[in-house]
Amino acid sequence: MSQILREVDERAQLAGTNKFELLVFRLGEDQLLNSRELFGINVFKVREALVMPKITPMPGAPEHVMGVANIRGQIIPVIDLPTVVGCRADGLNILLVTEYERSVQGFAVEDVDEIVRLEWGRVLSAEGAAVGGLVTSLARLDENEETARLALVLDVEHILRQVLPSRFKAGDELVQQHSISIPQGAVILYADDSGVARNQIERTLRSLGLPFLGTKTGKEAWDRLQQLAHDAKAAGIPLRNKVAMVLTDLEMPEMDGFTLTRRIKEHETLREIPVVIHSSLSGTANESHAHSVGADGYVAKFLPDDLARAVAQVIRPH
Repeated sequence: MSQILREVDERAQLAGTNKFELLVFRLGEDQLLNSRELFGINVFKVREALVMPKITPMPGAPEHVMGVANIRGQIIPVIDLPTVVGCRADGLNILLVTEYERSVQGFAVEDVDEIVRLEWGRVLSAEGAAVGGLVTSLARLDENEETARLALVLDVEHILRQVLPSRFKAGDELVQQHSISIPQGAVILYADDSGVARNQIERTLRSLGLPFLGTKTGKEAWDRLQQLAHDAKAAGIPLRNKVAMVLTDLEMPEMDGFTLTRRIKEHETLREIPVVIHSSLSGTANESHAHSVGADGYVAKFLPDDLARAVAQVIRPH
């Protein structure tokens, strides 16, 4: 296990290949199903994994918050992840220090199993599988589809808003005025696998008076975009009169945002559509990857005014 922990930071550089690395961990026994499932989180979102440090309890802390930990001089809240998902852990032995939406926090877990390199095609939408809730997707960890172990990939954005609402309350309403217009009949096509994120995006776009078309995976967005291009050609109108821009998350089942962006920018017809990557994976490394695959913009989740400015910056009269 110590080797896995040492390699987390080194191996978080994989991007733009429609592959990613999943840190697989355990949370104990499900109290309803009496099973011990595997859970996963993208290595990109893990700053480091540590043997559980000293936790300082905080009076009046929200439910599921164990207290705070001092990690290299930074005080961060520590969330008891097993209790959030309804598991009973034998012990909380590992702290996953994560960064989401410009915020750093720790998740206490029972144990870390391994890091698995996967194609996004081996990750299935949880909503498409008629589950969901706190899980965004199901990852097949092994090659054989019939016997593959499954890891439940958690909707961390959902969990954080549930457990730490005061820390993540920004991201609801626009504060500033923005004037953005797109051609009559055009839409903003967005892709995001998180229900929380989709609600935030749609609320912001409605406030801006911008019509939109939502998708839940990069592949769904790619298929929809090709259909819109076909419709524009059949109608004899410019593509930008159908699609004003594409807004895409990075982590999505079937096809990630890097791959979606690269496909758009390599396509003879679609390349004219501006693409903004919108991700909770903040940081200069991710911005650099985004620009390397041709993205026109990159904005970290989730401040509505930042999103509005990113949209305004790439939508120009044509």
